[in-house]
Amino acid sequence: MRRGRVGLAAILPFLWLALFFAFPFLLVTKLSLSHTVLAIPPYAPQLDLSQGLAGLKVFLDGLDTTTYARLAQDRLYLDAYLSSLRIAAMAAVLLLLIGYPIAYGISRCPPGLRLALVMAVILPFWTSFLIRIYAWIAILKPAGILNAALAGLGLPPVDILNTETAVLLGLVYAYLPFMVLPLYAVLDRQDESLIEAAQDLGATPLAAFWRVTFPLSLPGAAAGALLCFIPMAGEFVIPDLLGGSETLMLGRVIWTEFFANRDWPAASAVAIVLLATLAVPILLFEREQGKVLS
Repeated sequence: MRRGRVGLAAILPFLWLALFFAFPFLLVTKLSLSHTVLAIPPYAPQLDLSQGLAGLKVFLDGLDTTTYARLAQDRLYLDAYLSSLRIAAMAAVLLLLIGYPIAYGISRCPPGLRLALVMAVILPFWTSFLIRIYAWIAILKPAGILNAALAGLGLPPVDILNTETAVLLGLVYAYLPFMVLPLYAVLDRQDESLIEAAQDLGATPLAAFWRVTFPLSLPGAAAGALLCFIPMAGEFVIPDLLGGSETLMLGRVIWTEFFANRDWPAASAVAIVLLATLAVPILLFEREQGKVLS
């Protein structure tokens, strides 16, 4: 009986992955190898199992990589791809620069205060993500809170909404907890006796931080960067609401192709390319983690 329970517990994660990752991935891959038609659904070929093996052969013969070739030839997709990676990388760097001091400060606070500070970091999650982004529109619009505050200080107004700067602000605000929490988890577990030993050996507090604390916190920084970079590269809501027409990101391209242009193969191909790109840093991170553990 016990072996049966252990076996079931081992199978459940694979069933979860098969149902919610493998099957959708195969479906999107199939769509990316199809071509657009004026029909419902707006793609072909369709698998007709009523014809048996003949229907399967017709279906497989109809699949091709024409859509991927079209993506490589259209400058719009390449620009959106590079822009998404660039904006996500810039936001990840800003998140690391902002999140590391926050996580370090929380980890060095008295134990009774740490829980309250961690709750303060998590607290924005209690509000709808969409409402929080709309709040940034109220802040950044020309007649918004930011320009009203600047006018009160006698400073000229700024035009940030519908720019890449607004997108970066929204990304940093929305994903900051995903950077702070992994960093805090690593910094909180560090043995303080290592810092004391470094200082006993003549290291200054700053030297002890750079030679002991910072290297030991790099796994947390890498985990936080991945947790932020991966969803930010495919973000749709923030670029759509805060970014202008010149702010190209793949999330907006996928939405446009799928809903506006009804080009499901192109949208699926873009999603597959993005997924393949984001798999690279995950595999590199897992490889480095394996070296550390071994």
